[in-house]
Amino acid sequence: MNGNEKTGSPVAHPAVNHRMRAMLRAVGAGRAQMSCSSEPDLFIDGLSCGDQFAAHELAHQGLVRAARPGNPGELVPAVLTPAGRAIIATEQRPAA
Repeated sequence: MNGNEKTGSPVAHPAVNHRMRAMLRAVGAGRAQMSCSSEPDLFIDGLSCGDQFAAHELAHQGLVRAARPGNPGELVPAVLTPAGRAIIATEQRPAA
C-alpha cells in the first residue's frame, strides 16, 4: 500500500530537485562521503559536491546521514535514510 498505512493518505516527501535526486542516487550507490558537522558537506567519488547548499538540505531534511559517528570535519561514508530510500524508490517504479 502506498502512503500512510493507517489512514491510506499519501505520504508527503520533502521537495527535492533533479540535482538532489542525483545526489541521493550517488549516496545510495555507495559513492558518497560526508563531513561530520552541523552543516555536513558531501563528497561524491572523492570530489567535493558542487552544490553544498543542496547537500546541506538533504542532511537537514533527514534524507542522508553519516554511516557512523566521526570527529568534527572527518569524512565518513554517507548513507540514505529510509526517507531518502523512499524518494529513490519512487523513481524506479514503472509507470502505470
